Amino acid sequence: MLSVSNVHVYYGESRILNDVSVNVEKGQIVCLMGRNGVGKTTLLKTIMGNLKVRQGSMAYEGKDITREASHKRARAGIGYVPQGRGIFPYLSVYENLLMGLEALDRNGLKHADKAVDEVYEIFPVLKQMSKRVAGTLSGGQQQQLAIGRILVRSPKLLLLDEPTEGIQPNIVEEIEHLIMALGKRGDISILLIEQFLDFALRVADYCYVMEKGHIVSEGNTNDLSQDIIREHLSV
Repeated sequence: MLSVSNVHVYYGESRILNDVSVNVEKGQIVCLMGRNGVGKTTLLKTIMGNLKVRQGSMAYEGKDITREASHKRARAGIGYVPQGRGIFPYLSVYENLLMGLEALDRNGLKHADKAVDEVYEIFPVLKQMSKRVAGTLSGGQQQQLAIGRILVRSPKLLLLDEPTEGIQPNIVEEIEHLIMALGKRGDISILLIEQFLDFALRVADYCYVMEKGHIVSEGNTNDLSQDIIREHLSV
């Protein structure tokens, strides 16, 4: 599904990602962990096309996307939920969901109402608040909206940047169940950044640990040493 091979990414002349390789198989849930500031978000932005690769390559569904524009990656089925949610605070919940359809072609837009209804089934609270201005929602509700805005266009690869950050436990549990349910479907792959180790170990099939722009450890969730992971998560 996704292959990131020996990628180097810079901010100006400062190298942030150094020879990073990450793979996500079809239907797999992969978690990327590490302290703040080690390059995790930079990797997701690079996969989405928001940052340029200086060296290395990326392939999606067997096609080289290293130089592909962001909107083409979105249209090909890559969806990105950024840290901080990135909703449109002055639009309604319903209008925010419609914005998620912007990446689709006309054929995709024909099924807009059905796609929105499917998101409402996943997050019933969004249907109840469909006319509410999004900026008035709680943090957890905004996170649900941010995820729903991407799910509305049925992505094949979902990038999630710390989906549990700053939200109440009951919403964390809902998001956990959603990620696991999406993984069981087999038609969507997920790459997420997560700081909570227990959450990551429950939802992920495979984990990568990053330190100072390098991948320092990786493996199947059940095989990785939790002590090594904790060592790279502790401040």
